[in-house]
Order: sequence, then structure tokens, then C-alpha cells
Amino acid sequence: MIYRLGADALLVLHLGFVLFALFGGLLAARRRWLLPFHLLAMGWAIYVQLASRSCPLTGWEQVLRIRAGDAGYSGSFIEHYLLPLIYPHWLTLPLQYVLAAVVVAINLLVYGWLWHRRRRR
Repeated sequence: MIYRLGADALLVLHLGFVLFALFGGLLAARRRWLLPFHLLAMGWAIYVQLASRSCPLTGWEQVLRIRAGDAGYSGSFIEHYLLPLIYPHWLTLPLQYVLAAVVVAINLLVYGWLWHRRRRR
């Protein structure tokens, strides 16, 4: 049971990290001290997508699920939990590039808006 709870906690942490990488610029607008953390998270998310790498949180979650007696899963966190909700079951390299571009675009818009707002003051 403890392994399953650990795996579920990692799942929540991983989802929070993905959301922070996407939308953390909005938090950084309010809390300036979050800016370096968001830039690191965004950089890691872009690297993982473009380099076709696996996030360590995915591996740790899978190990905990297997120790809990579950089957685990193959692929990445995004492939297993998020893509079935948003995209079809197939994931291609061009789609990974699109996902990385979405992270970049959202953050360029947020930081552009913040820069414009700050410059107007």
C-alpha cells in the first residue's frame, strides 16, 4: 500500500511540474522568486520533449507501481496520462516537437505580456 501511495504522490507531483512548466510564468508574474525555478522547469520540459528523453519521475513512479503489485506502464508520463485525454493513442516525433513548441509559445506569450506590462509602468 505504501508503494501505491508513493506512486500516486509522484503522479500528482509530476502533473504539478508539467503544469508549472506550462503556466509557471503566470505565477512568476506575482512571485518574482519563482522566475528562476520556472525557467529551469521550462528548460527541462523542452529538453525532455526535443531529446526524446524520459523524465526521472516517470521511472520512479513505474518502479513504485511495480513494487505495489501493479503492472506499471510503458512510455512517458505525458504519453500514459495526458495524451490519451488530449491526443490520439499514437505519438510521433513531429507531435513531440509540437508539444515542445506549445511550451515555448505559451511562455513567450506570458513573458511578452509581462515585459510589455512592466515597460508601460
